[in-house]
Amino acid sequence: MAESMNNTDAKNLKQPVGAVMVVGGGIGGMQASLDLAESGFYVYLVDTSPTIGGVMAQLDKTFPTNDCAMCIMSPKLVESGRHLNIRIITNSEIEGVEGGPGRFGVTLIRKPRYIHPDRCTGCGECAKHCPVSAIDTYNEGLSKRAAIYIKYPQAIPKVFLIDRDQCIGCGLCERVCLAKAVNYIDNQVREKIEVGSIILSPGYEVFDARLRPEFGYGVYPNVVTSIEFERLLSATGPHRGHLLRPSDGTIPERVAFIQCVGSRDVTCGNEYCSSICCMYATKEAIIAKEHVHFVKPTIFYMDVRAHGKGFDAYYERAKAEHGLRYIKCMVSKVREKYKTKNLLLTYLDEEGKAVEEEFEMVVLSVGMVPSRETVEMAKRMGIELDAYAVDLEKEPFIRPEHYDVIICFRYLQRSLIPDMKKGLKAGGVVVYETYTIDQIQFGKPKNPDFLLKPNELLNMFRDFHCIKYHEGVFEDKKATAGIISKKP
Repeated sequence: MAESMNNTDAKNLKQPVGAVMVVGGGIGGMQASLDLAESGFYVYLVDTSPTIGGVMAQLDKTFPTNDCAMCIMSPKLVESGRHLNIRIITNSEIEGVEGGPGRFGVTLIRKPRYIHPDRCTGCGECAKHCPVSAIDTYNEGLSKRAAIYIKYPQAIPKVFLIDRDQCIGCGLCERVCLAKAVNYIDNQVREKIEVGSIILSPGYEVFDARLRPEFGYGVYPNVVTSIEFERLLSATGPHRGHLLRPSDGTIPERVAFIQCVGSRDVTCGNEYCSSICCMYATKEAIIAKEHVHFVKPTIFYMDVRAHGKGFDAYYERAKAEHGLRYIKCMVSKVREKYKTKNLLLTYLDEEGKAVEEEFEMVVLSVGMVPSRETVEMAKRMGIELDAYAVDLEKEPFIRPEHYDVIICFRYLQRSLIPDMKKGLKAGGVVVYETYTIDQIQFGKPKNPDFLLKPNELLNMFRDFHCIKYHEGVFEDKKATAGIISKKP
């Protein structure tokens, strides 16, 4: 009897765990979680932020349709929060990973919120009575918030958080909370979770514009980054959607956009193109004109890279219908006029003549870089990164011949939001039913129609922008996802 039980336990240890951990709760992580949950997998959605949503939660509109970003994301937020197959674990980070494919042991550190999540109703009464003002990182430091706060109104989970670095311990929030949710003695908790697969979708952070001091960011108040300008345009932003410049609260008429700040720049170590800056600058310029009809945006660019579906038409429409002005050059210097706080831009025009032009506001179109937290997490997980901390230097630690079912995602997605969503959907369609070294059966779910050899498979993967097949190993170099089953 004991021997039979031991054999059963040993057999269970070899069985893959039917759960997946998704690290990163942005739009890509949420879509991956929803797709997996609908397929029957139990999903742990982990994020270091107090809420899910990622950078998209800060956007006002999306290109090329100018649709409301929150209108697109809110249904996914709500569905992720209420899906029975998804457990959201926020304000947490990965400490380490043990085991192997099919049975990973992930140790999480859950940081204290100082709020009972099962008691908090999200009413916001505590924040109304908090006497402390702190910098609001959601609005990129352009406004203030209380020491007890929720990141943004539509946040999931809708549970408040106490910023203990700012909290003075007055106890007002505890006294006004009818749900008795405040917990000043909350502590850090370690939790170990077993999963069969791990998806890394940690997103990105924007380039630190202070590394380009010639543009005056951090010195001149009317020089802002593109994400700050996005918050200025947003109805949930510091000015409730009114376009006002930071120095004096007046409406700027002449607004300059400087492209490729932190992208295609060997001096700061970012030789790559971030792929979205041309389009989001065009979008922000159009939205600015919609807010204030007399705004005159000028975009200083090196090359316009409008490579996505409908992007070039969007760019042409911006010039023809909205009167956006594009100047092909790189601005060399930005100076401030002392009395007016206006900004003087020095550049060479397309004829090679030196020009100095005055603007009321300057927007720096900053590129995307991996966050420091993401790089540190990769080190803790034993994942080697290349110089850009984007793709794996060596063969991936996930190999199809090692286990039965794997989910492959690109590490650090740097795609456009529409392309990311499209790629994730493509990943849900592309399913590999059998696996051998020299041939793989390819087809749609429950309908494997083709038997392809490796060279044919390579072309198929390129068409779908999915995973790459090379010498019997699937290398996750493109976008986005796939499911692979080893032949029984």
